Amino acid sequence: MVLHQFDYIFGIAMVFGFLDAFNIGANDVANSFASSISSRSLTYWQAMVLAGLCEFLGAVLAGARVSSTIKNNIIDAAVYSKDPAVLMLTMSCALIGSSIWLTIATAIGLPVSTTHSIVGGTIGAGIAAGGASGVRWGWEGVSQIIASWFIAPVLAGAITATVFLISNICVLRIRPIERSIKNALLLVGFLVFATFSVLTMLIVWKGSPNLHLDDLSGKETVLSILLTGLIASLVYFTFFYPFYRRKLLHKDWTLSLLDLFKGPAFYFKSTDNIPAMPEGHDLTIDYYEGRRVTEDSSVTTEDEENKVTLKQETDIESTKTVAVEDKSENRTTRQIWWQLLIQGPRFWPRLMWLVISHGWTQDVLGAQVNSKDMLSGDLKDMYKRSQFYDNRVEYVYSVLQAITAATMSFAHGANDVANATGPLSAVYEIWQTNRNGSKSEVPVWILAYCAAALVLGCWTCGYKIIKNLGNKIILQSPSRGFSIEFSAAVTSVMATQLAIPSSTTQIAVGGIVAVGLCNRDMKSVNWRMVAWCYLGWFLTLPIAGLIAGLLNALILYAPRFGGEYTMT
Repeated sequence: MVLHQFDYIFGIAMVFGFLDAFNIGANDVANSFASSISSRSLTYWQAMVLAGLCEFLGAVLAGARVSSTIKNNIIDAAVYSKDPAVLMLTMSCALIGSSIWLTIATAIGLPVSTTHSIVGGTIGAGIAAGGASGVRWGWEGVSQIIASWFIAPVLAGAITATVFLISNICVLRIRPIERSIKNALLLVGFLVFATFSVLTMLIVWKGSPNLHLDDLSGKETVLSILLTGLIASLVYFTFFYPFYRRKLLHKDWTLSLLDLFKGPAFYFKSTDNIPAMPEGHDLTIDYYEGRRVTEDSSVTTEDEENKVTLKQETDIESTKTVAVEDKSENRTTRQIWWQLLIQGPRFWPRLMWLVISHGWTQDVLGAQVNSKDMLSGDLKDMYKRSQFYDNRVEYVYSVLQAITAATMSFAHGANDVANATGPLSAVYEIWQTNRNGSKSEVPVWILAYCAAALVLGCWTCGYKIIKNLGNKIILQSPSRGFSIEFSAAVTSVMATQLAIPSSTTQIAVGGIVAVGLCNRDMKSVNWRMVAWCYLGWFLTLPIAGLIAGLLNALILYAPRFGGEYTMT
């Protein structure tokens, strides 16, 4: 039966479930795309389009399993068997505590773990309602989740360092540069296979009960994973490999993206008739623009050595100008919003779009490089301690990084949407049935509802956290970003398949630090920003828990005329 007397609790849970998912998008999606944007592999608007698509699909198609962990494995539902409405209130308070803390953290640009937040909120509210004995502290509950917070970043760091060192040995340090490009083009073919196999594994290998793929046999699962990777690799070697070989190795500057469809013909087409490249024309963008230094920059690539001194001052000054203009533009934007608001409902659709797409107009890269706050330290000194690689080699990795960013985004949507959908689905189930069925599935509409909020949060406020990641921790480039994102996706996939709600924030930062340490110089990592991230992680669980616990206790145990509280 529907508990209509508690309609207001369900309504409150819907509001704060949306807010929690919104902040997951605003705070956590930076983990998926900060490296891609910081390395200039993707523009901000390209990243946001990919984020919206991949986060939503990951949440809806593969988010149910981890949502079930958040919903069922932290609080012992049996404690509330006599009064399920108390569990309904407890989960609502968990959402309130989590969403309030995430809103504060996002507003001040503090990258926190949304997983820590909801777990802390759930524990705090659970202790207030049923005491410490009402929380599953063992390995089947909280202990396993807490262990993942320490295991995941170490595992992600180890995988990231391995992938980057393989690229370093096989590609990035190879000379002459032509051999390095050849090796990069070949290596990427195998990395495409691995990337698409990981994505397929996430969907098929017990990752999407909503698609009823759990019924596949072991052989069918393995076959689907391998076939998807092989087909993707075949497409790469058929279309992309000959196109990029002709463009980068033979310097065919006349090619456009439409020529990708001519890929097979380039295997047989002569390279003798390629016109000479005009003076001043570049085959690729400069992936290190704005981050070069005038002193010894450790640049070793042949095409870059003569450009560093000339470009440095221009890059820094132009980026400063953009940053100043951006502040002025923000003031103008607020005025436009206000004018549209007071002009009436006819202009509100436009106002809504301007608000949603506000983050797309931000100069995130300029804000990273030119930041002068206490957490930034001496970024120029940090950059010059890192290796600069040839832009043509980085271009090959930039293509692959777009795929890995999308893969990590899909994995993030599958894993972290549970932080909002788990408690919300528990509230909905109790409100509908007056039962605390601990093993019931998460409704698809709840996954879609929270996924939409997650995408909205990413688009509107995601830039606040992205500004504090990326080039503020290490020097970012496509080769580094690919290693970080691929390893983070693998780690997130493993956590999702094991139904462990891991922290993608810790996974991403663990990978970033590991790549920085591959320079064999401790000062090539901004430890101030790393410490800022860890501070947020340590504060999140107790603060969210206190907010949720105090609120739940206040409601349950406040003095009432007529005796003790009752929820039924």
